[in-house]
Amino acid sequence: MEGNITVDPKDAQDNKVMGILAYLGILVLVPIFAAKESPFARFHANQGLVLVIALIAIYIVVAILAAILIFISYALAILVTLLYLVVWLGWVVFAIIGIINASKGEMKELPLIGKIKIIK
Repeated sequence: MEGNITVDPKDAQDNKVMGILAYLGILVLVPIFAAKESPFARFHANQGLVLVIALIAIYIVVAILAAILIFISYALAILVTLLYLVVWLGWVVFAIIGIINASKGEMKELPLIGKIKIIK
């Protein structure tokens, strides 16, 4: 199956918590440093790290857009608020998908960003 990687069941069972932590924002650092030897934890740490970096990058773009829109009109601040909400909800959806995959002991790539590799 596309995006689904073979996993050692023992590794997955032993490192499920690390996999889940990888999708909880800054807690991605826990599996990065605490479970370096686990392919399962490394996979989910990579997915979580890409998700956090994507969130930060998108927030920077939205912040720049917000500054421009608010400069044009304060009424556009509502649009900016909606943009932040959409970005946050997208992050939550992706984090939940990752948490579900980790809790099932699966190594499935996240949609859109799953193919990006930062941690090998």
